[in-house]
Amino acid sequence: MTSSTNAALSQWALDREIVLSRVIDARRDIVFSAWTDPKHLPNWFGPAGFKIETKEIDICVGGLWRFDMIAPDGQPFHGQRWPSRMQFRRIERATLIEIDHGADIDDDPARFRTTLTFDEQGDGKTVITLRQLHPTKAQRDTGIGFGAVEYGYQTLEKLAHHVEALRA
Repeated sequence: MTSSTNAALSQWALDREIVLSRVIDARRDIVFSAWTDPKHLPNWFGPAGFKIETKEIDICVGGLWRFDMIAPDGQPFHGQRWPSRMQFRRIERATLIEIDHGADIDDDPARFRTTLTFDEQGDGKTVITLRQLHPTKAQRDTGIGFGAVEYGYQTLEKLAHHVEALRA
């Protein structure tokens, strides 16, 4: 990551963030495991209809997940591939994951930081919150215009369905 991007991501600013949250009807350890188990993450990640092709996956602090996200046929971006990379910065068992996410290139200037928190409710449900911090307000606004909020909620919906299937 470039030094200017590193500097931007070291200071949290509300005008550069996107926040998504969802209650999932599953225990926190199950939801967390869906995010940290390489057998599960590629099976549910991404917006509705999108497919994931993993090139490399090492879910540990400093590890990378390199993958292509492929748009479904018959929808906007029909068949388009987005080579992507996540680097895992922090993993605190069952409570927090912090990643840098961007294109599958070194020093991607548009890479953003995501902090995921997993809060267990007393009724066996989990509140997952994703906080994305973008390098600039303009890049955040571009992401929102592209559909980051809608696609993010679709991804959380897929996660919810995945953990429901795990529980069944």
